[in-house]
Amino acid sequence: MNPLKFGFLGGGQMAKAIARGAVASGIARESEIAFFDTNPQQVLILREKFPGSELVETPTDLFARCTRIVLAVKPQTLSDIAGNCEPLVTDEHLLVSIAAGIPLSKLVSWFRTEKIIRVMPNTPCQSLQGASGITNARAVTREDAFWCESLFGAVGKVVRVSEDQLHAVTGVSGSGPAYVLMMIEALSDGGVMAGLSRQAALELATQTVLGTATMVQETGTHPAILREQVTSPGGTTIAALSTMERAGFRSAVIDGVMAAVKRSRELAE
Repeated sequence: MNPLKFGFLGGGQMAKAIARGAVASGIARESEIAFFDTNPQQVLILREKFPGSELVETPTDLFARCTRIVLAVKPQTLSDIAGNCEPLVTDEHLLVSIAAGIPLSKLVSWFRTEKIIRVMPNTPCQSLQGASGITNARAVTREDAFWCESLFGAVGKVVRVSEDQLHAVTGVSGSGPAYVLMMIEALSDGGVMAGLSRQAALELATQTVLGTATMVQETGTHPAILREQVTSPGGTTIAALSTMERAGFRSAVIDGVMAAVKRSRELAE
């Protein structure tokens, strides 16, 4: 059997998103990707979504067929199965962990290798619009690092950071989708309160957030400058912003990010 390009230990939503991005971008064909998952229902979904990929029956098969493996299981699951996988790791393997909160030091200790990359992706990877922070252990080659950045670049934006900064990545982009979803919900509720139908309010709120984010990306202009451009003297926008500032909108978001960062550090201990 020929070795595959890479495989996934775990076949959940994030694994499927990354695999879909890899295939869409040409990084790999379906036939060059393998999955291992213990959940029979998840296996059925993987067979449907990736009919050309290989679904192996054991971790041993996965490590034998793939030299690059994405550890796409929950942190508590990874800690439970690491002992069984450690004997399977060779010098040729590259491990990419997306398990939140598990530092490189623990991963290196568990798997007995320095060829490990940590990635903090977020849920918009499922729409190929994700944001991922990446850091790696010392033995990772430039080629492997480039491959990993390309893989996660296929599902969104990638930022290289130090490992300690992954806590900040968690606070900003890892947990960030929840903040934005709450903003969309609040905007929509405001529209309903002002007389719009629920459907119209939600469509307007969602498109406003999407369009504004796209405008920031495409123009490269700082958000404060763009905000000033839409804030006319004595107009509706400045009236709304003034009210939000008095309610502590900006400081609440900053405090929320820092609370997430603090919790991320606690979970890593």
